[in-house]
Amino acid sequence: MTQFRRVTDQVSVSPQISVAAVDEAAAQGFRLIVNNRPDGEEPTQPSGHQIEAAAAAAGIAYAHIPVRGGPSREQVETMRRVIADADGPTLAFCRSGTRSIVTWAIGEAMSGARTRDELVQLGREAGYDLSAVLPG
Repeated sequence: MTQFRRVTDQVSVSPQISVAAVDEAAAQGFRLIVNNRPDGEEPTQPSGHQIEAAAAAAGIAYAHIPVRGGPSREQVETMRRVIADADGPTLAFCRSGTRSIVTWAIGEAMSGARTRDELVQLGREAGYDLSAVLPG
């Protein structure tokens, strides 16, 4: 079973999901899947097209915002926009979930939606340390 880590009522993150996990995400009420992992990082990972097709079959919106290293401003803004436009909870994933939560958290911090302390706490509760990636 894939571990979906709740960050807020609207955003959860996860390590790499399988095609089968898309149905699990749909059953849990996710309305958008954001793939922050570039295709081909690992030979065994499902492709973005496979996850996208499974999402479409499950009635879930899909966005591919591949992040290598730290996210760019454009990637942060795109992620913020697609989550804001989603008609329900979002599940974002990458290899470990770190790039997903970092990209989301930077967008929250840049927009002033949440304080650094709040974001670090939300990250900690989800199992991620955001203290080094958010400006103090």
